[in-house]
This record gives sequence, structure tokens and C-alpha cells, in this order.
Amino acid sequence: MSSTGELRHTALDALHRVLGATMTDFAGWDMPLRYGSERDEHTAVRTSAGLFDLSHMGEITVTGPQAAALLDFALVGNIGGVKPGRARYTMICRADGGILDDLIVYRLGETEYMVVANASNAQVVLDALTERAAGFDAEVRDDRDAYALIAVQGPESPGILKSLTDADLDGLKYYAGLPGTVAGVPALIARTGYTGEDGFELFVKPEHAVELWQALTKAGEGVGLVPCGLSCRDTLRLEAGMPLYGHELTTSLTPFDAGLGRVVKFEKEGDFVGREALREAAARAESQPPRVLVGLVAEGRRVPRAGYAVVAGGEVIGEVTSGAPSPTLGKPIAMAYVDAAHAASGTTGVGVDIRGSHEPYEVVALPFYKRQK
Repeated sequence: MSSTGELRHTALDALHRVLGATMTDFAGWDMPLRYGSERDEHTAVRTSAGLFDLSHMGEITVTGPQAAALLDFALVGNIGGVKPGRARYTMICRADGGILDDLIVYRLGETEYMVVANASNAQVVLDALTERAAGFDAEVRDDRDAYALIAVQGPESPGILKSLTDADLDGLKYYAGLPGTVAGVPALIARTGYTGEDGFELFVKPEHAVELWQALTKAGEGVGLVPCGLSCRDTLRLEAGMPLYGHELTTSLTPFDAGLGRVVKFEKEGDFVGREALREAAARAESQPPRVLVGLVAEGRRVPRAGYAVVAGGEVIGEVTSGAPSPTLGKPIAMAYVDAAHAASGTTGVGVDIRGSHEPYEVVALPFYKRQK
């Protein structure tokens, strides 16, 4: 929200309305939920390409001689080990180990990093980084208004982008970024995404957003590119088994509780916020396995939602964190934290309590969907 309590608008707001988007309040931003059929948008990303406005994400720039040292202290990952031009998925935790947000950190130069936070947590992350910067020769800068972010995702996305840039896309690895020009617009071109498909996220100045969106739309006309809203973004990430903050990740969970202990790098030099609590969480997870994040596939048609109880033998054994109909599988699916005894792939006899009725589900390993390389 803006300080006046009004919804914030991205640089593409007027264009979304011309395209007939259904808009929704998302983390204080007025964002497109869908343009037409969310199923068609989802399928386009899986089979051809989709175009997303992600300008609500929170960009925070960290610069200075001790930028790497600050980020190594403030975050759980080994950020100093990230090479220029590469990116890393990591988390910022509280002193008690609880997850404040999951992040992508890009190393833009020798002493310059860009931290990308979830829209709902951008202010929390900015405040935490600013507070943790005390004593470091580094500057934390709020760059949320300096960028618009457009993503093109799907198997046709490399071809679409290649037609608009001479940047070396073939040499651009997953979780890497390079400066380039796309349709005449200066951009940071990142090979990242939240859909389970190959794709790119393009960070540009807000005043260039409309021009770039229109150029991408035109370049993708012949291969089935469509504009996509937040609704299909959610079903795409769910099929790909990707966590969403506020659902699979919260302050009441540590990365070890979430099955993402691999992002915590105890071997890095120096202290970091939450180190002691996370060591204890890691030891606890070894001796008493926490609930495990699993996939659930429905045998029937009823859709589970976040907060619904997972049951077996009349006992509650877990809780759904995200659920939706899967356009790719043609069945309702869910992610849920369940007791370790019921977490093995293929476990049957598990149900979800949907308004008093125990609907049968099969436990499967995540992700539900993996693209063919």
C-alpha cells in the first residue's frame, strides 16, 4: 500500500486494463489476476510462452566495499561466493531461525548486489538489511521504484527474446544475469523464473516497460505468447513444487522445517543472523524429523485449500499449504506438511478434510511437473 492506503500501480497498469485484465489487490499492488482463461494462460506457458508483469517485486541494491560481508552476515547463504553475473536463491531469517523471506540475490559487479524480495515482504527485508548493515562499509538502497520487471516464460521464450536482443542468451546459464539491450531497451536479462519452465526476467526502468511489453508481445505473436496473470503464476509454481512465502514458508518455520536446509551455509566464515538457532534446528531435524513437505494428488475432483487438515486413520497428520486444480495433470493437487511416517511417495490411505468429508489423496514426491530439458 502507499502511505495514503491506496493500491500501488505498476508502469504497465493502463496496458493491463486495455487488455481487459481482471485486477486484484496483491500485497498492496493492483495486479492482473487473469486476462481471460487462467487455464489457457497456464497451458500457454507450458507449451509456448507467457508474459508476466512482476513489477511488484522488491528490488534492494547493496553496494560498497563490504557489501558481500554484509549479505553474508544478514542472509543464510554464502553470497560472497557468488561470481559476478550469477544469482543465488537464499533466505533471510530472524535470530530465532524463522524465515522472514526467500530471496534471489544477483551479483551485478564486484561490490554491487541486487536483492529481490517478495512483494509482501519487501519492506520487512529492506528494514532488516538496513538494521543489519550497522558497522559495515556498505549501503542498502531501496530501488523498488527504480525497476519494472517483466518475465517471459515457456519453451518459446528463448526464441522470442533472441529476436529482440544480441545478448548471448545461449551462454546465459540458469540463475545468471547479464546487462543487455532488448528491443532497444537497456535491461538486466536474468535466466530465472517461478513457473518450472525455461524463461527470463527482464529488469528495466519503469518508463521503458510499456515499450518492452509491446515489443515482446509482437515478437511472440506467431508462437502463441499470451499475457498471463497471477492466478496461473500460482498454479505453475505449485506444479513445479516451488514454495510461496506465507504458505510453505513462514516465520514459524526454519529452512530445516521447510526441507530447504541446503540454503543454510554453516561453512561460510563469520557469524550470521540466526546461526545458533539454525544449528539447533538442523540437529533437531536429524534426531526428530519435522513434518515433510510433500505433494498430494486427488483421486476425486474436490480442491483442497491452504489450512485444510491432512488425515490418516482418523488422525490429523498434517496441513495443506497450497492447493489448486492442476491444468497439466487434470486433477486437484496440493502441497502439504505431513508427519514423516506418511511422507513416502506412493503412500495411500491419506485424506484431506474438505468441509468434514475426508477426500482420498495419494502422496507423491515434489515437483508434480518437471519440464523436459
